[in-house]
Amino acid sequence: MSTAFAISLAVTAILAVIVLIARFRLNPFIVLFIVSIALALFAGMPADHVVASFENGAGHVLGHVGTVIALGTMLGKMLAESGGADRIALTISAFAGRERVDWAMMVIGLLIGLPVFFEVGFVLLIPLVFVLADRTSMPLLRVALPMGAALSVTHALIPPHPAALLALSAYHANIGHTIMLGVVIGTPIAVIAGPVFGRFASARVPLTEANPLAEQFVKHEPADNMPGFFLTVATILSPVILMLVGSLADQITTVHGTANTVLHFVGNTDIALVLATLLSFYVLGVAQGFSAATILRFTNECLGPTALIMLLIGAGGGFGRVLIDSGVSRAITDAALGAHMPLLVLAWVLAAIVRVACGSSTVAMATASGIVAPILEHSTGVSPELMVLVTGAGSVAFGPMNDAGFWQIKEYLGLTVPQTIKTWSVLETLIAVCGLVFCLIASIFVH
Repeated sequence: MSTAFAISLAVTAILAVIVLIARFRLNPFIVLFIVSIALALFAGMPADHVVASFENGAGHVLGHVGTVIALGTMLGKMLAESGGADRIALTISAFAGRERVDWAMMVIGLLIGLPVFFEVGFVLLIPLVFVLADRTSMPLLRVALPMGAALSVTHALIPPHPAALLALSAYHANIGHTIMLGVVIGTPIAVIAGPVFGRFASARVPLTEANPLAEQFVKHEPADNMPGFFLTVATILSPVILMLVGSLADQITTVHGTANTVLHFVGNTDIALVLATLLSFYVLGVAQGFSAATILRFTNECLGPTALIMLLIGAGGGFGRVLIDSGVSRAITDAALGAHMPLLVLAWVLAAIVRVACGSSTVAMATASGIVAPILEHSTGVSPELMVLVTGAGSVAFGPMNDAGFWQIKEYLGLTVPQTIKTWSVLETLIAVCGLVFCLIASIFVH
């Protein structure tokens, strides 16, 4: 497959999705499915492999993200119904001030995002975003985008996040130096893509449609008997702490020992979230006077609005898998490898290409670093630590429609597809471009 044909196929498919959803108002799931099938057939994939490719991609993504969204939504519902979200929102707004809640959400996102994947951090913090925006009468995007930007920056740039650790291992970079450079470079990027861009975007993208997801988390009045601030925060942080401990298991226990196995088990994303959700049933449920029947009703009714999100995330995963299996992404990647460009730029470009092809920033980091690492071994004057950061920056580029985060942002914030592109896709691209520019500048001083 020629590079020109591969690029034209990918661009045509993406434009078709946008036009069919935004202009003709077709169901996004149907559109993603049909466009994926058409793309595969035009790329020359055998007809008997096309549907299987889509199903494999959808199943792979939903196997992880579906569980995360379900458990995170239940935890968020308990947080909202108990008044815990109000307690945190009132405390944050009193401490930071109404005009600086977006900065506060950026800081919270940076801290929460360190040990967890983007999707996990998002479902943990989105109830707080809804309540903060409502109680402070602040535009939802102004509060939500800084949180999303911070989660994306930590996901891409700062170990011990799992995605960054993949690239760190491939490039044989020093973890201490990488963390230091990640904080120095990542913090201003989070500021630019978070509060600064968030204020710009919220003033230009008004949200006019009803948002059933926001409505289920925001009560008209704060509860009379809100749980304590530290108790509520501890409940939210419990899965984060478990995941962080799990990621450090090999450093603090004997590998393959009993304690090591236990820590890895409880630090698994799904296990940590289900333990936190069960904890919330007692701390934010039973202890607040809710009966078992009421808690069951809460957990059942909160899952309804997430059904479309899960379908769209699965369809996005299927679309990404088809791009890979059809050979479209490989043709574009080979063309990038054939171009003569600086190693930092090559790593960024390859990560960005894989990001568009498969949607996953984690896969983009792992793939790009695996391709470039052997080249780095025979190069001089290039910092392995900066290679980790620039690969991470490229891995979040464009915020494409085959990324689970795109559809999470769209559905949770009540955006249209064009609005999501104007806000989230631009934000992700801003992080990627700033990351490349800052790493190129740092390369003058760091070798």
